[in-house]
Amino acid sequence: MSLQEFMNEAISPWMRVDAPDSDIVLSSRIRLARNLETTIFPTIAEEKDLKEIRQFFKTEYAHKSFESYTDFEFISIEDLTHIEKRVLVEKHLISPYLAKQATAAGAIISGNEQVSLMINEEDHIRIQLYYPGFQLKQALEEAFLFDDWLEEKIDYAYDENKGYLTSCPTNVGTGMRASVMIHLPALVLTKQINRMLPAINQLGFVVRGIYGEGSEAVGNIFQISNQITLGKSEHDIVEDLKSVVGQLIEHERTARNRLMEQSTIGLENRIFRSYGVLEYSRIIESKEAATCLSDVRLGIDLGIIKNVSRNILNELMVLTQPGFLQQYAQKVLKTSERDVLRASLIRDRLQLEK
Repeated sequence: MSLQEFMNEAISPWMRVDAPDSDIVLSSRIRLARNLETTIFPTIAEEKDLKEIRQFFKTEYAHKSFESYTDFEFISIEDLTHIEKRVLVEKHLISPYLAKQATAAGAIISGNEQVSLMINEEDHIRIQLYYPGFQLKQALEEAFLFDDWLEEKIDYAYDENKGYLTSCPTNVGTGMRASVMIHLPALVLTKQINRMLPAINQLGFVVRGIYGEGSEAVGNIFQISNQITLGKSEHDIVEDLKSVVGQLIEHERTARNRLMEQSTIGLENRIFRSYGVLEYSRIIESKEAATCLSDVRLGIDLGIIKNVSRNILNELMVLTQPGFLQQYAQKVLKTSERDVLRASLIRDRLQLEK
């Protein structure tokens, strides 16, 4: 797949697949941080060394395939426009940190966008692999296989006692971040989320917005991931995260049922009002759009809104972001112009469902 194809499609192919608990969990991700044994880590390395690493990955892995992940596309970050970088971040194909790297950074992305390899981010390599729905164990096993494939040609920086060595001490050990993207509108509406999030943090997990560290949780979508990477195995970390997320799923389902039982008309009113805003607005800001999309997705999941695809939330949450709007317009847009185009694209997308 070419860079232009990555730019044009709001929703990655793997996200269209039906998966376990996909009414609540949007995606499961495994990210592995790795460094090369004989090269200084990126945070203090010289640019020429980092460029050699980037060239190595381009030579060895561009247009190659691994199992079902085919036609890996190499992308040099410094060759991208500001808008192209934003689109790749909005699609979670690269991190905001990588997008800010001036030189020597790169990425290798599979044709189905399920696997991406970030080069010279905070570490020499950041492997990330996504699965739809609640499939952490499957994502971990696949990430291990991909990691082993890379290690056939690479010697990692590894210590027998500490584990994988990384630029940031918080990643030393497994070098792994396991995370889920989860939609929790009922827990937010019933305000139960306010007592649950501190409890999750106390268990050693962190709750962030959809773009990771420093980002805001918009549209009732939260990213939950492990904080501890040292002293636990990858499987133990995943099992602990699965337990926490499993409980959140159960609480969210209970809250949804309670809302339906106690305030059916009120809930339907909120959902259809949000649908009306999306269907008829001529100007809509990103936060309002995210809130309305969350309501509509809840309505779809509860069977209140029919004949509208569940994927609409995943798709429009990306399509209505600033980078994607400007990519669509093929020019830089002012905030007011983005608000007008966002409303137009949402109306057009909803029309396709009829």
